[in-house]
Amino acid sequence: MDSIKLKKGDTVQVIAGKEKGKTGKIVKILRDEGRVVVEKLNFVKRHKRPDTRGKGGIMEKEAPIDISNVAYFCSRCNKAVRIGYIKNEENKKVRICKKCKEQLD
Repeated sequence: MDSIKLKKGDTVQVIAGKEKGKTGKIVKILRDEGRVVVEKLNFVKRHKRPDTRGKGGIMEKEAPIDISNVAYFCSRCNKAVRIGYIKNEENKKVRICKKCKEQLD
């Protein structure tokens, strides 16, 4: 898997699939699988069997979305953009929006 430029807490927009056009924050990144979990998006139903601690039922939870189906959402550009890297004054690598050149970190 190539380097993933997104981080936990980033606001992303879904660019493909059933949730296309919706935005949300990244809750979890599954680097090995190349997928991300976005809060309040891509819900699936899971059937839970009752056990001694609680009752069963149909639960809804967020399922992972492939990383290629999401893009960083720049609040300044107000659209989904690509992320680039530059070195700042302290010679540290920082993420930038490729459209408006705003620093993200």
